[in-house]
Amino acid sequence: MVYFSPAHRGITKGKERKVSKPIALQLYSLRKDVYPGGDDLPGVLRTVADIGYKGVEFAGLHGHDPNEIAKLLNDLGLEVSSSHTGLPTSETVRQIVDTELALGNKRVISGFGPNDFKTVDACKQAAAKFQRAAELVEPYGMSFGIHNHWWEFDKVEGKYVYDILMAEAPDIFSELDVYWCAYGKADPVAVIGDYKSRMPLLHIKDGTLEEGAPHTAVGSGVLDMRAIIGAADENLLEWLIVELDHCATDMLEAVRQSCKYLTSEGLAAGSK
Repeated sequence: MVYFSPAHRGITKGKERKVSKPIALQLYSLRKDVYPGGDDLPGVLRTVADIGYKGVEFAGLHGHDPNEIAKLLNDLGLEVSSSHTGLPTSETVRQIVDTELALGNKRVISGFGPNDFKTVDACKQAAAKFQRAAELVEPYGMSFGIHNHWWEFDKVEGKYVYDILMAEAPDIFSELDVYWCAYGKADPVAVIGDYKSRMPLLHIKDGTLEEGAPHTAVGSGVLDMRAIIGAADENLLEWLIVELDHCATDMLEAVRQSCKYLTSEGLAAGSK
């Protein structure tokens, strides 16, 4: 078992934050595969607002009109932190931008799978596509970022894939998934310290870090969330976004517990 804690890895506790950042939920957490009501997007949004999240991160609208969803968000007092979309290209950028601006969102996020990062040249080719995506959305007042899994913390020729991508695509931001970073045997506190000027969003998830193990409610796993969140740039960080891919317990309850833990510990600001 890989254990990740200040005592085990020599990480000191993060300083107490002066301002708690708002908390959002990546809606993939409540998809229909893991939550019985996950095929009812308006119902999911009402549930998320009722729990006390301040915002949501989309992973598709599942056929819904973005203008209608935007109205519902406004009625519920929810904001859009960001959206996971397909990679913006010259062929797709206008459709992506039109949808996201209708939602009131200005941050789009994408990524690639592990087979796209097998060599340094492959990493550079992927980075060039990311950089181009950032350049395509910038005229619309939007920014483009990448979300990592564990494979971005594999090494090619002695370098993390993640470091190559960030160096080769200077105009992208990083939405660091802190769990997958740690699962990849990197130190999220150190990674945030190195790149905090490019991290307006953090993906917050927790678990045991055991291979193949499901995630847990945030605060129930082995990650030191206070140190991790405390490593971010307080003036640049905008949102803490909870995401649970799979969970050993009831997903809705884990989503609820994650919000309660982060807000009750003063690590994030909810609506209640």
